[in-house]
Amino acid sequence: MSERIFENDKKKLKWVVLACLVVPMFASYFFDDMFSTLSHLFENPALLELGWNSSDYGLYTSGYSVLCIFGGLVICGMLLDRLGVRITGSIFVGIMVLGAGMVAIALTGGYIPKMSLRLAYIGCMLFGLGSEIAGVAVTRSIAKWFKGGSMSLAMGLQLAIARLGTALALIFSPVLVHEKSAGDVYTLVETAKPAFFGLGLMALGIVLWVVFVIIDARADKFFFLKSRADEDMSDDRANDIKEDSFRFSDVLKLLGNKQFLMIAFLCVFFYSSIIAFKKFASAILIPRFDIPVETASLMVSMLPFATVIFAPLFGVLVDKVGKGTRWMVIGALLALAAHILLAFAPQGVRAYGYIGMVFLGFAYSLVPAAMWPSVPKIVPAKVLGTAFALIYWVQNLGLMSFKMISGNILAAHSANSEIVNYVTDSIVGGAFQVELMFVCICIIALLLSFLLMHSSKNHPEMELDLPNNK
Repeated sequence: MSERIFENDKKKLKWVVLACLVVPMFASYFFDDMFSTLSHLFENPALLELGWNSSDYGLYTSGYSVLCIFGGLVICGMLLDRLGVRITGSIFVGIMVLGAGMVAIALTGGYIPKMSLRLAYIGCMLFGLGSEIAGVAVTRSIAKWFKGGSMSLAMGLQLAIARLGTALALIFSPVLVHEKSAGDVYTLVETAKPAFFGLGLMALGIVLWVVFVIIDARADKFFFLKSRADEDMSDDRANDIKEDSFRFSDVLKLLGNKQFLMIAFLCVFFYSSIIAFKKFASAILIPRFDIPVETASLMVSMLPFATVIFAPLFGVLVDKVGKGTRWMVIGALLALAAHILLAFAPQGVRAYGYIGMVFLGFAYSLVPAAMWPSVPKIVPAKVLGTAFALIYWVQNLGLMSFKMISGNILAAHSANSEIVNYVTDSIVGGAFQVELMFVCICIIALLLSFLLMHSSKNHPEMELDLPNNK
């Protein structure tokens, strides 16, 4: 690549960078959601050679957040600010793939259920930490390449394409793991098919990540660092650069930033109402609306497909119109309305399930399109990686808790049912109780979004509601 390419084609090159960055996230989203529309299988462990029940599955999915919560995410976020996205991101993309490989081995190794669960749990912990730091590196890189331009659009596109990985998992996993006749057992290899497909996607993601690293390194040499070198290097400017370096004390300042904390906790409760829900989608939708697994798969796949269309559109809207905090309020309201429908709609009337998914799909597009580009507005660039890592850290704390609670509720009601039947009162009651939990979560998210909107009005200097394209 020549210097001329980097100097003259920066606007085109940033879209190539975006294309390289989204594929590892696409693969990560697929692997993370590969069992979401198969979660009902764990309600009858006798039909799985793997031997896991719903509580085991809930424990496995919660493993994603363990290392993130117990210091890993924050420490690695600071490493990202110190070492940069190329080194840190490469390490954790590798860890993500290593963890996914351990999960695949656990599913097919023929171990006793407790041993396979333990190995899969460790693998999921590594996969989760790797995915989250890789996600921080991707977000940090987009903020770098699209600063002062179409940042909301770029972040919206990244979310949209990554969530296509979720959509593929929701639809394709039931195809890979064919539904069997009553009484037939799912073998280890059959259960693990989505995991091996996900590993194949990650192999492609690694290749494109390497391409990004090469482009980003050359770009630093030819225009990012060069543009800084061309600036006036007076004593005042030199002092400014010194002040721009990362310091640990800056992390403590983040914790005193009220707007940052509001965004962080909004992220926790909003994402928990959707991501934790997706993990048990079929176990909730099938008994609530008396539908087959194929219909449940189609119904929940509306979530990521909606974001593919609307996340970039809402990103353009935020870039051009602004009013970011208002869009967050609207998105939180839609999520609350969706879970109220899923909890209280008449039993067996599937139309309400589709309406609920439409509302969740809009919410899943609106809130992130406005929320993520707000972070660089209130956080200095030198600690932006740490800021995103802190948000992801508290988000994972919520996700781990709500996944485990959901799994335990569903497992308890499955145990109370003499025969696993999706129209049994006990099974329906479990789905209803989980939905009540999500309704409460959405109420908290809505209150936080109102507080953030009020804070934005009182502090217009933060420019949270101004357009990104100035």
